[in-house]
Amino acid sequence: MKNKKFNVILAIAVLILVGWMLKGTFSQPGVNDLKAGFKEVTHYRNENNTGPVQYVFIVTVKDTLWTEMEQYGNYKPHMKGGNTKVYYFMEGSSVPAKAYAGKVNFDPAFNSSCIALYEKSAMGNVSLTKQMQKNQ
Repeated sequence: MKNKKFNVILAIAVLILVGWMLKGTFSQPGVNDLKAGFKEVTHYRNENNTGPVQYVFIVTVKDTLWTEMEQYGNYKPHMKGGNTKVYYFMEGSSVPAKAYAGKVNFDPAFNSSCIALYEKSAMGNVSLTKQMQKNQ
């Protein structure tokens, strides 16, 4: 009797613990929780899996919430030794339709529309450059 009561209490405790872990797993914050209205227009990832992986994202925003722009960039994929760049444009402005590899990641004609660049370097250093005037 004592052993059966202990097993029931243990089973209930395990179910509560599993339920708590599942709730935590499925309620993680993500891009949809951000309020700046992010919309990914296009992205680029180089096909070189043996060297540094470069990610480039072109994103429009409804509002210039700088902290949310940095959070959005942190949600984007990043490979150790690689580089991740997210270029931000205001919704309704002219936006490049294609992203490229290298130092210049889109047509320079769109530089004046770019409001910020989030970059995560190969060493994991994060920077958010506001109101860019030239494509880097």
